[in-house]
Amino acid sequence: MVQITRIYTRSGDKGKTSLGDGTRRKKSDVRFETIGTIDEVNAYCGLIATEVSPKLQKLIKHIQNDLFDLGADLAVPHGEALRISADHVEFLEKQIDTFNAPLKALDSFVLPGGTKAGALMHVARTITRRAERSMVLLNEYELVNSNAMQYINRLSDLLFVLCRHLNDNGKLDVLWVPGANR
Repeated sequence: MVQITRIYTRSGDKGKTSLGDGTRRKKSDVRFETIGTIDEVNAYCGLIATEVSPKLQKLIKHIQNDLFDLGADLAVPHGEALRISADHVEFLEKQIDTFNAPLKALDSFVLPGGTKAGALMHVARTITRRAERSMVLLNEYELVNSNAMQYINRLSDLLFVLCRHLNDNGKLDVLWVPGANR
């Protein structure tokens, strides 16, 4: 278990910080960019949890814990560490299937909006997509756990389905009308 006794250490004052294995890197390193973007997703999920039902709060808390696991996975690139597994990906896929089942098929793209909670979920989805792009970039230079790559991709899919769920199962979705303002 993690025990945090000091909030500041001064060890990052010159633009470097440590990975979970003690390796020091610049704070601008793509690995820290990726971890930070995942932290943004997590924070946004916390905001969304204040706007949804207890059932959805439970799912969001589950996701938030998994996002911390994902951050831990990325913070220790080599050796023994907490890793995202195929089970994490399968969990998301089951949630996608469950929440997508009652939704009507789309015949247009969905604009971010609808309900407040749905709109907030769209923001979390777009941040998740940014995290995925960052993770893909990181993987070009250093190996990233393939389950972690799948997890972040499925998470953005789940968040999209949850946007529609929060928009009264799609009834309040705002659909794109191509060329509407020409």
